[in-house]
Amino acid sequence: MPTLDVSELNIVLGIFGAFIILYGIISVKIKSAWFLGEALPAVAIGVILGPIAAKFIDSERWGSAADGQTSDITLGVARVMIGVQLVIAGYQLPAKYCLHKIMPLLLCLLPIMTIMWLFTTLCILTTIPNLTLLACLVIGSCVTCTDPILSQAIAKGPFADKFVARDLREIISSEAGANDGFGFPFLMLAVYLIRHADIPGLTSHNKGTDVEAGPAFGGSAGAIPLLGGGVGVALGNWFLETWLYVVLMSIVIGALVGFVAGKALKFALRKKWVDSESYLLYPTALGLWLVGICGMLGTDDLLACFVAGNALNWDGEYLRETEARHDEVNSVMDVLLNFGGFMYIGSVIPWSEFHQPETTGITIPRLIGLGFMVLLLRRIPAILMTYKFMPSVCKNYKEALFMGYFGPIGAGAVFYVEHTRHLFPELGEGDGEETNLVRAMIPVVYWLVLFSIVVHGLSIPALNLIYGWYGVKPIQEDAVEIRRLSIRVPTPVNAAVEDKGEHFVAYNRFSRPVFHPEELPVVENRGQRRSTGTGANTDEAFVPVASLGFGTP
Repeated sequence: MPTLDVSELNIVLGIFGAFIILYGIISVKIKSAWFLGEALPAVAIGVILGPIAAKFIDSERWGSAADGQTSDITLGVARVMIGVQLVIAGYQLPAKYCLHKIMPLLLCLLPIMTIMWLFTTLCILTTIPNLTLLACLVIGSCVTCTDPILSQAIAKGPFADKFVARDLREIISSEAGANDGFGFPFLMLAVYLIRHADIPGLTSHNKGTDVEAGPAFGGSAGAIPLLGGGVGVALGNWFLETWLYVVLMSIVIGALVGFVAGKALKFALRKKWVDSESYLLYPTALGLWLVGICGMLGTDDLLACFVAGNALNWDGEYLRETEARHDEVNSVMDVLLNFGGFMYIGSVIPWSEFHQPETTGITIPRLIGLGFMVLLLRRIPAILMTYKFMPSVCKNYKEALFMGYFGPIGAGAVFYVEHTRHLFPELGEGDGEETNLVRAMIPVVYWLVLFSIVVHGLSIPALNLIYGWYGVKPIQEDAVEIRRLSIRVPTPVNAAVEDKGEHFVAYNRFSRPVFHPEELPVVENRGQRRSTGTGANTDEAFVPVASLGFGTP
């Protein structure tokens, strides 16, 4: 007898599928005309259908419905969502990008991130009461990194195709991919300073026994014990455990996995053992595998994923081959992960914790002030102070302002704050400093994530209107001719249709397997193909267009 089965799984699948269907109908309008992207609409749907409103999506009811399971679910969703997309972001950079641009990249990862961390800490210390400097350093480290997912949308989206120089787009993409893994040293420095603080009455015989200890990295870590020892011990452990084990081992694992995977794929291609579906799914598979393996080892899975993507395309061959196969698989994976991940984030935003003047002292006005302070002071001053030291990627103050302003906070911050939950005692079980930190970090970080998604999500369409008002012309460089695979494929925002609609001439595309055109294979142009008749089976040709420069795949 037919019965209704309104289970949580069926509800979530129905909502997720309906959103993709409705979004897809007008996706060109949303992305290329309104420049809204994927994150903002997905978060809005998550909020509307989450526990705060319609109550259709409630992670506390999923599975076994265990108390507090949302934190573990959120951490897992963030790891998968970010890890897979970091492999994709890594291989889409030009060959040996991190080697060619090592100085700008190190500048972004060390001095700029340090300035961002300290400025963000001061913003939190100024606006959020009842927090010590070390507690503010912990929270500040969670939102220091630019979000790798939102940054990819900014660097590779339709607006960037029109108006953002390729060198700037590449450094934004690579910095966001790398610095999400480099956030651990900042987080763990503050954690170790709290952990090894000199506490009166803490003797060698009771150190570490007041709070149950757990691993420093891992999904189910317990609380960190108070060990004493002072700053010297804290810095020693920070260097050994964080820099050597977590960061360095992650880089080694990522490089080894990416390099071996690239060699294996080349061998399989020569033997014609690998089909297109498996070849194009490799970045997703590497991301999932590294998230699992690095999670078991207790290393930095996000950094390993980004390094593996770079190593996979170290000579440019993997990206070149995916372009030749008209890769849409990885872009589809990006879209699915963005839809699901940001819809989930919208459903778990802790609205009730945004205004608790009696307990945390956090209020809506304080959070609004914090949002604007972080927007203006977290990243813009750091970039303006340092952009002249990286002229190859950021050529003037206008590009520096763009790079500084568009440093969004998103899924990466959610990952860090949920991970940080496992590094401290449960609420009320630690000392006063820890209790105030645990109470405040969730609402502060989730508010900054929401604020950034809304403000940065609306900034791109606003900037497009401003550019249109002032008559700013799209970038018309690095032209490339692309065959139109279907007459119904919409024209890219920075492209022109030619040859009776059979080809596009696209400008300022992000993707290029190598830095220098002379490294590309020689490809005949359209006139040669017509005269010789050799182009009948050619799906896509990358050619020089007039005097505008060389096309690059």
